[in-house]
Amino acid sequence: MAAIKQTFFQECEEQLAELETGLLAIESQQVDDDTINAVFRAVHSIKGGAGAFGLDELVRFAHTFETVLDLLRGSQIEAAPPLVKLMLRSSDTLADLVRYSRDGGEMDQARVGQLHDELMQVVNPVATPACAQSAEPHAGDDEAGGDDPEAFFPVTVTFDDLIGENSDDDGQIVFNVWFKPKPELYAKANDAAKLLRELRALGEADIACDRSDVPLLSELDPEGAYLAWNVRLVTSAGESAVRDVFEFVEFDCEIRIEAEPSVEPDFEFTPEPVAEIGPAEAPADSPAIPQAVLERLAEFAPEQAAKAAAPSAGASPAQQAQTTIRVDLDRVDRLIDLVGELVINQSMLAQRVTEAGIARLSDVAVGLDDLEQLTREIQDSVMAIRAQPVRPIFQRMSRVVREVADMTGKSVRLITEGENCEVDKTVIERLTDPLTHMIRNAIDHGLESPEERVQAGKPEQGVVRMTAAHRSGRVIIEVSDDGSGINRERVRSIAVDKGLIDADAQLADNEIDDLIFAPGFSTASAVSDVSGRGVGMDVVKRSIQALGGRIAISSRPGKGTAFTLSLPLTLAVLDGMVVTVAGQTLVVPLTAIVETLQPKNSDVHGLGETARVISTRGAFIPLIDVGRELGYRDCEADPVGSVAIMVESENRAQSALLVDGIIGQQQVVIKSLETNYGHVFGVAAATILGDGRVAVILDVDAIVAGSRSDPARSEGANRKRNAA
Repeated sequence: MAAIKQTFFQECEEQLAELETGLLAIESQQVDDDTINAVFRAVHSIKGGAGAFGLDELVRFAHTFETVLDLLRGSQIEAAPPLVKLMLRSSDTLADLVRYSRDGGEMDQARVGQLHDELMQVVNPVATPACAQSAEPHAGDDEAGGDDPEAFFPVTVTFDDLIGENSDDDGQIVFNVWFKPKPELYAKANDAAKLLRELRALGEADIACDRSDVPLLSELDPEGAYLAWNVRLVTSAGESAVRDVFEFVEFDCEIRIEAEPSVEPDFEFTPEPVAEIGPAEAPADSPAIPQAVLERLAEFAPEQAAKAAAPSAGASPAQQAQTTIRVDLDRVDRLIDLVGELVINQSMLAQRVTEAGIARLSDVAVGLDDLEQLTREIQDSVMAIRAQPVRPIFQRMSRVVREVADMTGKSVRLITEGENCEVDKTVIERLTDPLTHMIRNAIDHGLESPEERVQAGKPEQGVVRMTAAHRSGRVIIEVSDDGSGINRERVRSIAVDKGLIDADAQLADNEIDDLIFAPGFSTASAVSDVSGRGVGMDVVKRSIQALGGRIAISSRPGKGTAFTLSLPLTLAVLDGMVVTVAGQTLVVPLTAIVETLQPKNSDVHGLGETARVISTRGAFIPLIDVGRELGYRDCEADPVGSVAIMVESENRAQSALLVDGIIGQQQVVIKSLETNYGHVFGVAAATILGDGRVAVILDVDAIVAGSRSDPARSEGANRKRNAA
C-alpha cells in the first residue's frame, strides 16, 4: 500500500499541474469544453484517490471544489473573474492539502474552512437538489395532517434535471449497465447521480432505479446503500469509455456491463458493385467501412474485401498516447554516474592510445573514435531522461504572483513563454527559491501601485513576464516587469550609507544596478511580509552561481527591469577547454568562451599600477592573469608567451583570461569540490582527466569579479590562497 500511495501522490502532482494549466487558460478567456472537462477530471481524480486512502480532509475539500467545477461544466455558472480567482486559490489550497497529506504536518484549518465556505456560497444559490420533491398529501389527510411536522407525505423522485440532456443521439452499440453502490462510495463523497450523468453524456440512456433491496424504515441504516441502477445505454463510444465512468469507484460498487448482440441486417449481400470501386476511386469524404461488414464481405468475396479495406489501411492512424514508465530517481542518478565513469574511461583509453603513438588511421584509432561518438550519444540519451520542461516551476510562480499581488494590493498579470524548454531536473528543483525571490522583488519593488501606473499613462494592471529558451548549449531564463525600473540615485545613496562604495566613486549604470546583489542590500523602507529583511537578491546570485550559472540585470527608468539567468542544461557533464597555468591543468567551460587569441606586445597596455588591458577589434578588454588570481604565482605572466581566452561574464561584459597554453577541447564529468572538500575561490568544480589526474573547473565569473576588486584586497586574498 505504501508503494501505491506513493504512486498516487506522484499522479497528484501531474493532476495539479493540469489543473493549474486549465485554470490559467480559463483566466485568459480560453474557455472551452475540453479545458473545463480537463480541470474537472483533475480534481475528480485527486478526490477519488484520496478517498481510497482515507484522506478525509482532502476528500471533503476536493468534493466541494469538484461540485463548483461540475456546475461550471454544466453551464450553470459562468467563469467570471471573481470565480476564476476563487478557483485558483482553491487550486493552491488543494495543492497544500496534497502536500500535507503526503509529508505530514498541520494545515491551516481556518484558511481551508474559509475557502470551503466561499466555495459553498457559489454552490448553494445554484445547486439543484438531489431530488425534486413534491409534497402530495394522502387523500383524506388535507385537514388532519396539513400542518403536522411529523406527517408523512410521499415523495416523487426524478433525475432529469440532475442528469442533464443526452449528448449523443447516434449510438451504435447497446450496453446494459447495472451497478449498486456500496456504503463506501458515499463515505468517500462520491455520488451515484454523477455517475449516471457521465453515462448519459456518452449517448442515449434509459435509467431505472432498482429499489428491491430497500428495507423497512425500522431496519434502515442511515449510512447504508440500498439502491441499484439499471441503465440501457446506446452509444457510439466503446466499452472502455463506459468502464472509465466507474474508474475511481470500481471497488466501491458492484458493476455489470454487458453489450447486447448486434442485429444482423436482413438483406441478401451482393458483392459485384464493390468490385468496381478501387482505392483511388473511393470518395475522399466517404465514411470508413465497419469492420463487421468487411468480415462478412470476406466470406463471400475475399478480393473485393481487400480492395474495400485498402483505403482505411492507407489512412494515417490516430495519434496514440505516449507510453511512459515511472522510474525511481535514484536509479536514474546511478545510471548517470555510470555514464560519467564511462566518459572518464573513454578519455583514459584515448590518452593511452595517444601515448602509445598509434597512427590516427589505424583500426584501433578508428574504433576509438567510434567509441567516443557512441559514448557521447549514450550520455546525451541518459541526460535526456533527467531533462524536464520548466512548465511546473513556471506554473508554481503563478501562485507566488497571486499571493504577493494580494499582499501589496497591486493588479498583476503573469505571462510565461517557453514552458516546454527542458533542463536537468536538479537545476529545476534548485531554481524554485531564486525565481520566487525574483518574482516577489519584481512585484514589490518593480511594479508601481495602480494609481501610480494610471498617472504614468500605463495600464492599471502590471505585467511580469517569464521566458525560457535554449541558447548556445545553455538555458536562458528571463524575469522582467514593466514597472518603473531601478532608481539608481536611491540605490547609490543606500550603498554609500551601508559603506558598500565610496561617496565619490564613479560607477556606470550597470555597476550601480549590480549593487542590489550586495549582501544585506534592500531598498525597502519598512519590513513587511514581502521584503525588507535584508535577504533577497544576494541570495539569488549565490544560488545561481552554485548551479554554475550567471545572472545579469538590465533596467530602463520608467520602462521596467529584466533579470537574465544563464544556466547549464545539466550538472553532470560539460564541454570544456583544457588549459595549463603555472604547471597546473585547468578546465574552462566552453559555454563561457568567445574566442582565443595570441597577444602581441603592441596589443597589451597598462592601466594603473597593476591592471592591464588588451586591444582587440577597436575595444580594450581587461586582461586577467589566471595564475596570479588563483595564487599559483606572484609575478605577472608574459602575455606574449601566453594565450588569451576571451570570455563573457554574467553581465555580458568580456574579459581575457591569460593562460600558459591550451591542451584541447574535452568533455568532462563534473565532480563537486565543495561537497567532497570545501569551497575554493575561482573554482566551480573538479573533474578527472584521461590520464587520471584531478583538474579544477574554473568559475569564470568569480575570477572576473575578483580581478575587479580593490588591489590591496586582491593581494591579501592571494596570500591567503597561497597559505592554504
